[in-house]
Amino acid sequence: MNEQMTMRRLFRRGLELSPEFRKGLGVTLTLAAIAASGRAATPFLTQRVTDLGLLAPGGVDIGLVAAYAAGGAVVLLIAASLSYVVRRRMVTAAEAGLATLRIRAFGKVHELSVLTQNEEQRGRYVSRVTGDVETMRDLMQWTGAAMIISAMEAAVVFAVMLAYSWQLALIVLAAFVPMSLTLAWIQPRISEAFSRVRGRMADLMGRTSEQLVGVSTIRAYGVQQRMRDQLGGDIDAILAAEKRASMLASVTFSSTAFGQSLATGIALVGGTHLALAGEISVGTVVAFAFLVYMFAGPLMWIIEMLAEMQRALVGWRRVVELVDEEITIPDPGEDGTAIPHGRGDLAMDGIRLTYPGGPEVLKGIDLHLPAGKRLALVGTTGSGKTSLARLMSRFFDPTEGTVQVGGVDLREVPMGSLRRSVAVVPQEGFLFDGSVLSNLHYAVPDADSDELRSRANAAFESLGLEGWVKTLPHGLETHVGPRGELLSAGERQLVSIARAYLRDPDLLILDEATSAVDPATEVRISRALESLMQGRTAVVIAHRLSTAERADIVGVMEHGELIELGHHDELVAAGGTYAGLHEAWVTQTRD
Repeated sequence: MNEQMTMRRLFRRGLELSPEFRKGLGVTLTLAAIAASGRAATPFLTQRVTDLGLLAPGGVDIGLVAAYAAGGAVVLLIAASLSYVVRRRMVTAAEAGLATLRIRAFGKVHELSVLTQNEEQRGRYVSRVTGDVETMRDLMQWTGAAMIISAMEAAVVFAVMLAYSWQLALIVLAAFVPMSLTLAWIQPRISEAFSRVRGRMADLMGRTSEQLVGVSTIRAYGVQQRMRDQLGGDIDAILAAEKRASMLASVTFSSTAFGQSLATGIALVGGTHLALAGEISVGTVVAFAFLVYMFAGPLMWIIEMLAEMQRALVGWRRVVELVDEEITIPDPGEDGTAIPHGRGDLAMDGIRLTYPGGPEVLKGIDLHLPAGKRLALVGTTGSGKTSLARLMSRFFDPTEGTVQVGGVDLREVPMGSLRRSVAVVPQEGFLFDGSVLSNLHYAVPDADSDELRSRANAAFESLGLEGWVKTLPHGLETHVGPRGELLSAGERQLVSIARAYLRDPDLLILDEATSAVDPATEVRISRALESLMQGRTAVVIAHRLSTAERADIVGVMEHGELIELGHHDELVAAGGTYAGLHEAWVTQTRD
């Protein structure tokens, strides 16, 4: 998918993704055609009333006029009722289709790899799932229905015009040629203008989300005005883009109004000439003028709605592009091979990793970690530790090489099995707005309320954290706030540890998070982590070498390479890079 997607391709792919849009469409269009025919009967009735009722040879025929008026009222009432049914059907189908599209778009965001998501601001994804889908609502519910009905009404009216006088009908049609040429020239520019508007809106959403998340940093550095200026710049850009789009849309409407006036004038002049020549009746002239108005009215409505349609189509295109975005971390699903329970051994062979558009960050990593053993990864910032750990949890795939857990290549493991067997405790535990208990529910989503509470209490007890839970204001029901910010960093980490414990994984990947907490909390977290790792295969990104001292194997990363691998005592005795790091750490600790 790209910005050059044609209208036909967009509609075809969009209807494939949301089949509800076309469900019952044939019936809806049929009803719309009948409703349009009913309204088109008005000029015919006008002609009959004028010629046979008002200008009857024997004087005004009141009875005939009343009969035609009553018949016209019935026809218009039926047409109005059918229009209501058409709109209701459009609204129902639109809501169902939009719901499906939202679900698909939101699901796709979760399927995208971490690398893909990091290439774009999170707020831009929010804009696509919410704002871009919302722009389609009016098109699918009201604008679309009105345009369909108007188009059918214009077609029926033109057919009646042809029946009355094909010469006048063709002359009237020619009056709209300038409008058609204007539309052909300006519509691509309108589409481009609204694409720019939606892009600017996504930028604004992304920057707003970023500033809301970083509000404490903004205040700490006193840069509120700078942030307001950035948002102001985004808003000014949106205003400029909207002005251009509106200006282009107004040109199309003006050309339609000119076409309507020109066509009406031609119809009256030409009709009068034909009436004087005795070729058509006075009632036909009146009816034809009415027909021109009825023909031009729907066209003006359609032109006016085209701008909104372009806005909606831009949003639709952006959502379709998101849904069709390539998945770089495919899930093998039922065709995959689950990791055998109890097998947490880890093997990495010939691992290389290059980020999109960036340098190679991992260079030929070979590693084997037996089940139940603990590996500590150490090294300076940027050495590749986190990238290597993310490959182990398949947040993304290596450029070359294989990662195996339990003897199974992670590319062959269904995501459900992978997330049950491999758990990650990040350096900063993320909690969702809710209670402590609701955050633990993510680890055991199938557990009911009583089972969840029982297992949560058992988990905290096994981790030696039951005393901490009792200090919380409402125990497990304590509200943690957005991103868990009502708890301290250490408390958030304790909940994350308990969540990983409830998952009961075979392989643990830990990014130590004790460097930014107070000593008492650090001790509590360290003890909980020791309980969590007991009997499990564990990979720890060690920010403190005290963790490496307790590990079974220590791996030293430098510039994307695993330069040393062995037990702590062996590496210290070897006098290499690790020995130097350890000596510096011991000296710093003593000082």
